[in-house]
Amino acid sequence: MDSAPDTAPAGPRRRRRDRHGRGLRGPLVPSTVTVGDRVLRVPAAQTRGERFDDLVLDAVEDLEQRWARELEGVEFAVEDVPAVPLEGDLPLDDDVVADETAGGAVPLGRLLPAAVDARGRRTAPRIVVYRRPLEARATDPEDLADLVHDVVVDQVARLLHLDPDEVDPPPP
Repeated sequence: MDSAPDTAPAGPRRRRRDRHGRGLRGPLVPSTVTVGDRVLRVPAAQTRGERFDDLVLDAVEDLEQRWARELEGVEFAVEDVPAVPLEGDLPLDDDVVADETAGGAVPLGRLLPAAVDARGRRTAPRIVVYRRPLEARATDPEDLADLVHDVVVDQVARLLHLDPDEVDPPPP
């Protein structure tokens, strides 16, 4: 009687046919690449949140070139959505940049000025940019970059008590 061999045939293993329409499994782009002794993130593998953080950092770096001394110690933060009370349309504080076209004011960014916390320690001024409301208003990645830049400029202008055109003059 012949019996089947206990070992698989030598050679490369063939991929099984996809029978359920799911395609290949696993990442198509690696999330990191090793260069020498450093591990770097691959831009194609960034999440939307990471790409948004990069847009905020780019906007801040542009402004820090001109306003480095004034922005020293200012914290910049990104939050997904603003914490807004649910009781009707309450007026927003003056330190909020809002979009009023959506049937009510939706905060896009906020300036939290320097203050003293409950323990008596001074806190640094903080500019918060809200990711989801800005992403919802952008038509494409370039538009999102412009919106992020505008919100950061508006908040820095509020912090410095200047007009936004003084903080980031339009090109001639």
